[in-house]
Amino acid sequence: LPAGRRCPLRWRAGNGDARRTARRGGGAIGALASEEPRVILFSPRGRRLDQDLVADLAREPRLLLVAGRYEGVDERFAALTEAEEVSVGDYVLSGGEIPAMVVVDAVARLIPGAVGDSESVVDESFVTGLLEHAHYTRPPVFRGREVPPVLLSGNHEAVRQFRREQSVELTRSRRPDLFRAFAGERDAARKSNPDTKEKPS
Repeated sequence: LPAGRRCPLRWRAGNGDARRTARRGGGAIGALASEEPRVILFSPRGRRLDQDLVADLAREPRLLLVAGRYEGVDERFAALTEAEEVSVGDYVLSGGEIPAMVVVDAVARLIPGAVGDSESVVDESFVTGLLEHAHYTRPPVFRGREVPPVLLSGNHEAVRQFRREQSVELTRSRRPDLFRAFAGERDAARKSNPDTKEKPS
């Protein structure tokens, strides 16, 4: 807020709970009840941000992202607001501003209408449990390297199958941790639905 201006919202402790009150327009006496936002506090001891958490946050009508600086925020604030602590990774930053930008960008992409092609947000790395397949553009030959012929074939099913195989292999070789989780979920699905025919991978 600009210097000299007071924040219209304040946190107040009452019976051990955190409540948010807002000043009434026109200077009227009293306070109006308003919907509590989900409070996210960026902290190295919080839950690791992943696509599942991003999707969960995208379903929230309101979010309040708290970006501490240097050593973080007063522990009492976290307790009074019942803040949910979130970490963006095991490395040190000077503050929570960049993690907040990461969350804003990741969450905004899942809001309907934010991305031109709505299908693109459901066929990306981490969404399906696999890394996304490689991408190619023109020209078909660049410095002796060719675009895989199947991608130029016009056979949509063959292209889909090729990309799926690439996703599986890339995940297996580049992110074995993700592949183990993917394989475990696949095996669990097979056991729970033994009669279900699995699509080729």
